[in-house]
Amino acid sequence: MVVAACPHSTRVLGLKVLLNNCLQSDSTRDWVLERLATRQLTALQSRVVEESTGPHLRLWLSEETATRLAPDGDTSTLCRVLELDSASSNLDLELEILLAMLMSPVQFDFPSHHELTSAIRIRSAIVQAARRTTLAFATTEAERPADYWYYDEDRGFLLQPAKPLIAALERATNPGDSNTLYTFSCRRATEYLVLLGLAQEARVSNPQLFEQLHRQAETRALKGGEFERTFVRTIGSTSQAFPVRFFVPGDRTWFRNIDPVSADVTGYEGSWTIYLGNGQFADFWRPGRVFTLESKLACIYHWRNSTYYDSHGDLQIDEAKVEALTESACQTPGAIEPILIETLRLQSPLGTTGGGCIESHREHPCLVHPKTTDVVLPDVPHQTCRCSRASTGDIR
Repeated sequence: MVVAACPHSTRVLGLKVLLNNCLQSDSTRDWVLERLATRQLTALQSRVVEESTGPHLRLWLSEETATRLAPDGDTSTLCRVLELDSASSNLDLELEILLAMLMSPVQFDFPSHHELTSAIRIRSAIVQAARRTTLAFATTEAERPADYWYYDEDRGFLLQPAKPLIAALERATNPGDSNTLYTFSCRRATEYLVLLGLAQEARVSNPQLFEQLHRQAETRALKGGEFERTFVRTIGSTSQAFPVRFFVPGDRTWFRNIDPVSADVTGYEGSWTIYLGNGQFADFWRPGRVFTLESKLACIYHWRNSTYYDSHGDLQIDEAKVEALTESACQTPGAIEPILIETLRLQSPLGTTGGGCIESHREHPCLVHPKTTDVVLPDVPHQTCRCSRASTGDIR
């Protein structure tokens, strides 16, 4: 057996899977090792540590290996060190997701092997959709393709009857050849991408849930906190925080604007985005562009230096100036360091000051399989679920 049992690591917790029988333990372990072998990463197979406790199987990369691949918890180096091309290869992207989970300092819990594999596919789908997403930024108005969506004053944007949900979400976020950009806030953009990834996986793994998602989209739009309570899980906390550079492809995360003046401009309180892998974050507003962690933080930092008052006396942000200042900060030697000193820190608790831009936790979609899904749609009768939210991780 190439997976060795080792003492519990205090730094790398990896992932834990609930098993129904010992055969599932073998299949989960073998699946992980086979994924490593697909890209000739056989040397890593012997670095995967196993611990079986009752019905649970824990797998993680040895601390030495995790430190080599992601020094100081910086997962942006994974692709470079392992020569993965997660931007153009879905196989490499799924492998980057799995490896990041295996070296996580906060444990990922899954109620079955099937939920683990689905979670990786959902994250991959979210990343691929986020790479294609191009939108127009707006906070006080919104548009959607009229052949798929219509607006109700009380219920928000609703799916047109008999229209396919997946195609509607894709059409709203990816203009394709139409050159029509639909208006979104960054928070709503990430909600559409999370729902898209969930729907794509539910279509295969849980057709009943897939149909319920359709019915919810036809009945009422879920947004903001209600969306997050319905579709999103959180992992990590202020007491068990992720390193500031630790991200798993498919993470939904929010960077806080710590400048009190520019944060008062609607839409500039912070920035929601998706981690794409290989050190890149989605840029929904500029076609073919992405952010690095450094350029994302520089962009948010320079909101404070790009304010102006419009003709109505309202404070606004000059995006062209933000882009110019960000580019200068990233290209001028020594310019980015003082920005990172201020921003590349964990956020302070809401209502307090003194922290940085980085969340202590990460967000990812809920579970999807029939016996374990924790998606409970408020306007659609739902199936009985044997898995409670509390039993499968820290969920907001």
